[in-house]
Amino acid sequence: MFQKIKCNRPLVIGLWLFTFLLTSNALAQTKYTISGTISDQNNGETLFGASVFLKGTAIGVVTNEYGFYSLTAPEGKYSLHISYMGYSEINQEISLTSNQKLDFEIAEFSTQLDEVILTADEPERAILRKPEMSVAKMNIATVKQMPVVLGEVDVLKSLQMLPGVTNNGEGTGGFHVRGGAGDQNLVLLDEAIIYNTSHMFGFFSVFNADAIKDVKLYKGGIPARFGGRVSSVLDVRQKDGNSKRFAATGGIGIISSRLALEGPMFNDKGSFLIAGRRSYADLLLKAAGKDNSVSFYDLNLKASYKLNEANRIFLSGYFGRDAFELGDNFNSSYGNSTGNLRWNHIFNDRLFSNLSVIVSKYDYDLGITAAEFDWVSSINNYNLKYDFKYYFSDKFKLDFGASGIYYDFDPGQIKPTTETSAVNAMSLDRKKAFESGVYVNAEHKLTDKLTAQYGLRYSGFARLGGQAMVDYENDQPVVYNTVLGIYERGTEIGETDYKKDESIATFGNFEPRVSLAYELNEVSSIKAGFSRAAQYIHLLSNTSSATPLDVWTPSGKYVKPQLSNQYALGYFRNFKDKIYSMEVEAYYKNTDNRIDYIDGSNLIGQNTIETEILNGESRAYGLEFLLRKNEGKFTGWIAYTLSKSEQRTPGGTAGGLGIADGEWYNTPYDRTHDISVSGAYKLNDKWSFGTNLVFQTGRPVTYPNGQYEYEGLSIASYAPRNSDRLPAYHRLDLSVNYKPNRKPEKRLKGEWVLGIYNAYNRKNAASISFGQNFETGANEATRTAIFGIVPSLTYNFKF
Repeated sequence: MFQKIKCNRPLVIGLWLFTFLLTSNALAQTKYTISGTISDQNNGETLFGASVFLKGTAIGVVTNEYGFYSLTAPEGKYSLHISYMGYSEINQEISLTSNQKLDFEIAEFSTQLDEVILTADEPERAILRKPEMSVAKMNIATVKQMPVVLGEVDVLKSLQMLPGVTNNGEGTGGFHVRGGAGDQNLVLLDEAIIYNTSHMFGFFSVFNADAIKDVKLYKGGIPARFGGRVSSVLDVRQKDGNSKRFAATGGIGIISSRLALEGPMFNDKGSFLIAGRRSYADLLLKAAGKDNSVSFYDLNLKASYKLNEANRIFLSGYFGRDAFELGDNFNSSYGNSTGNLRWNHIFNDRLFSNLSVIVSKYDYDLGITAAEFDWVSSINNYNLKYDFKYYFSDKFKLDFGASGIYYDFDPGQIKPTTETSAVNAMSLDRKKAFESGVYVNAEHKLTDKLTAQYGLRYSGFARLGGQAMVDYENDQPVVYNTVLGIYERGTEIGETDYKKDESIATFGNFEPRVSLAYELNEVSSIKAGFSRAAQYIHLLSNTSSATPLDVWTPSGKYVKPQLSNQYALGYFRNFKDKIYSMEVEAYYKNTDNRIDYIDGSNLIGQNTIETEILNGESRAYGLEFLLRKNEGKFTGWIAYTLSKSEQRTPGGTAGGLGIADGEWYNTPYDRTHDISVSGAYKLNDKWSFGTNLVFQTGRPVTYPNGQYEYEGLSIASYAPRNSDRLPAYHRLDLSVNYKPNRKPEKRLKGEWVLGIYNAYNRKNAASISFGQNFETGANEATRTAIFGIVPSLTYNFKF
């Protein structure tokens, strides 16, 4: 009765897909797309994170890093609303009957000087819905200035006022995020990697506020487009340059001065930015008859050119250097150099792309006159990346792309400076590596209240050949000496010579990322996130903070990549019509293959670094609280972090009990309590005041706990690693801003900033050393402090 019919499965699938596409196309015919860019009316700078949405609907988007937006909605009439923190809002009635390209320019509330303010990561209405957590955005071109040391506006020191972010004490470089090490932070300046973020050993950062447009710090929930570090990503973007008119910004301080020039070029199709900064402490010291010298400079450059409505190119660079001299006996210098050529292309009203070719270099040199030699080291990388963003619909947006980085590590060369030098010329083995990554990331509005961001990154790493590697007995570069109770170098049994077309070691890792945001009501939401990250290069340092002499090394035969998992849960709420906002986040992070150093390790001039390290693991967990007041004459925030950061390094195949008997011990960046209070009060158009109050649990250190005599010598014995702490750190900073009377028609605008760092002259301990008094024979401790009270006076100008 029934005839059996064979089913052609490929044909059926093809017909199903064809039907689906026809149906989707029919449905899509009633929808249209609005796209364009949002920029500053005063200078033409595109705005990253501006909110664009249709009133009365849940359809909205924020602009990307280049100010581009795209949103799709059914045919009809709408009120288009555009907003950005610190700018006037725009409301425009539109009739959506076709695809449209609409560019907008929005104006600032005021024309005050460019300074630093901490704002929500998006305009307040979007912070609740966006599935992005553990993120802080700092907006340059604002009306606040935070008190800082020596009067210099400093992005990094402002970041350290946020929960989960800290430094390692005064006079130290770098920063630490959620108990992570400094080398676990990926720092990008216009997409180029910055390896050392400090000038003058941490007193200043490399970021000149006059040249910076915006800053975004990802403490967790790192988007899939970023890779290579396991703790955080600091994404810093330079200004494009004023495309409307010529402008200048600068400042004169007691230690350094700065000047930034920008303006249009190529008949207003392009723009340029040149910003320079230099310290003159060296000139002051020489004028005072001192032989010592310390100085720094940096230079920011950028140019852009609009080829047509769909294509724009950018060329940017950064060059910075520090120099330090101690009489005629010692000198050192270090610096970063970067360059980036970018091409923005808009394929259509939904697809945006950015292609970047990037070079980055960090190098340092050290000269010791008495020993008659120079030490030179560097790390170079060359990066090609291509990123796409596709605005599929109002509920679904897709990011995807690929990147490749070629590394050239020069761990050190020793060069005799005289013919009589007793030091022989030597070059450590150069190391080369290649890191690749592909990713896809989606932002998906699942329901009216639930939004997800999920993605996957696959990273690969190859330690390239072209050199010989030492082989060790039992494949153990470090062994435990049971007689002496110490770790020592393994037994060499030969070496393997790897050709240039061979790989010494290869690695590959999947890195999933997911975060969810659920809107409880109009004023509150909860968020949760998970991210996995891999890090293939490591900073070799057995000091507690970054120094110019630190050496980077790639993963390879004996050094494994770091792998980290982070979990976070947060509650977010706005109060009193968004005048107040609150953020509470809890996190847990664990990292495998975190290297640690055997006691007495020697990292400088070491060609076989694997004989000085052991593999361990770390964990960090904590609770972060942030309460802000966003509007009114008085604004500011209170930040509190309760946290723990620990490391465990068992002996593994090397034998022995490991570091600290293989038990968990405090990392140097552990801070149990960290409280920051920042406030600004605007009295009137002339006078405003600022204050910072900081309290931190003391940094973990290792103290001697006894001594013994051996052949007439007094030998100290030490407590377990990092089992003691420095005294608690706290200080109060104050600032006063005065803007003289000025006529509105005058372009030159100026202000005086009086700052007092450490107002009550707290002598915070940078270190405590122990020794013996030669006169009395008694043991004694010496406490070293970097700063007492430090006043400063700066004149800032703009025209």
